[in-house]
Amino acid sequence: MQPHARDSHIAIPARPDLIRLGLGIIGIGTSGPLIAMSSMPVLTLIFWRNLGGSLITLPFAIRHVRLKSDREGMKWAAIAGVILALHFYGFFLAMRMTTVAAGTAIVALQPIFAALFVKFSGGLIPSRAWFGMIVSFLGVLLISGIDLQISLRSFLGDIAALISAALAALYMMAGSKALRTIETSTYTTICYFFCAMTALPMAIIAGNELLHFTAKQWWIVLGLIIGAQILGHTMFNSTLKRVSPAVVSLIVFFEVPVSSILAVWWLDQKPPLGIIPGIALILFGCVLVVLRTRVDRAQAND
Repeated sequence: MQPHARDSHIAIPARPDLIRLGLGIIGIGTSGPLIAMSSMPVLTLIFWRNLGGSLITLPFAIRHVRLKSDREGMKWAAIAGVILALHFYGFFLAMRMTTVAAGTAIVALQPIFAALFVKFSGGLIPSRAWFGMIVSFLGVLLISGIDLQISLRSFLGDIAALISAALAALYMMAGSKALRTIETSTYTTICYFFCAMTALPMAIIAGNELLHFTAKQWWIVLGLIIGAQILGHTMFNSTLKRVSPAVVSLIVFFEVPVSSILAVWWLDQKPPLGIIPGIALILFGCVLVVLRTRVDRAQAND
């Protein structure tokens, strides 16, 4: 029996999905610079961004939901939403504590964490893929070492990005399970809603302001909803029914140059030259992990 394309880590996405993934790259590429521009408390920003995303996709979800048959997928969508809130918390902190370039590069480690989670759950990681992990780890050490010389705040931003990368891998895996039984619109509505509802009590407990902000801050929230949430996450989620999470994670690497260029353009934020080799090592190592895993699986299927 031929494996479903979603379960094949060697299949190239079809053209419609490549278009969706391209739009997703542009969408999530705006996320880091917009978060860095915002002065809204992190948890408040997560709440409004995801509540807005959930409300936009709700009308489409209502047409597809089937409460009895979709119960398992809805459970995984809710789990993904909670994980997404925690991922966002680490990512948002990273965008404000270190450079957009360094933070997005470290978050791009998510396919390595996905591979490790597969290993811990009893799966197999090809021996050649471990070399890629070591290369990426050296890149993280290089970036973190330079950021630590700059400031403790930048170094802690790197740590937040690293935790965020692990959570991003869990979010992608939970989303892939949810989308086996429910439609994309149903998944995104539930996921974003539970993400917002996870952030809201945390924001209240932390004493964060929820409503009184300048018009500029609300425009940034709107930009995050339309760009990062709808064009970004939703486009990526829409491909998970047909495309392997490993392939989607590989495509997400392109967020790094897009976000870095926008950060220079919008914020005049130029990363220290010393971290450029570290970013290159991380991306190269991640590509080795995904591609070598795909090659080994292709050989196993022949």
